[in-house]
Amino acid sequence: MSTTRVTVLLQAPRAAVYRALTDPEQLGRWRFPDGMSSVVEVLADGGFRVTLTYEQPDAQGKTTAHADVYRARFTRLVPDELVVEVDRFETPDPAMGGEMTLTMTLTDRDGGTELDAVHEGVPDGVAPEDNALGWRMALDRLAVLLA
Repeated sequence: MSTTRVTVLLQAPRAAVYRALTDPEQLGRWRFPDGMSSVVEVLADGGFRVTLTYEQPDAQGKTTAHADVYRARFTRLVPDELVVEVDRFETPDPAMGGEMTLTMTLTDRDGGTELDAVHEGVPDGVAPEDNALGWRMALDRLAVLLA
């Protein structure tokens, strides 16, 4: 298991960033790396299920041949300040198993919002540098969405 930390300055108020981190419709518009698409399904238990589909036919998914699927739930929400989420890949592969905790802290910085994201418990089957790159790509997309 590893930990990834990514920090970015977004040119938007904390309230707008918080909505983008917690609204399933908005999550589906930004929270995926380049080369993938995302579908977010809200579950009856209040959580959500995310399907990330690879655009390249030769890509190898964690859940199916061409997709990564994970279930997520918010475990702590402090409006405009903090989002804590727990995720788990849907996969039989033990190298991809276990719960991951994502803690996102929002602070005012230089006329915008600094987002500090700490992703703990990343499975051994996910290379730390790949996880960091995927997060940077997603956060770049979030910055465009909020601009």
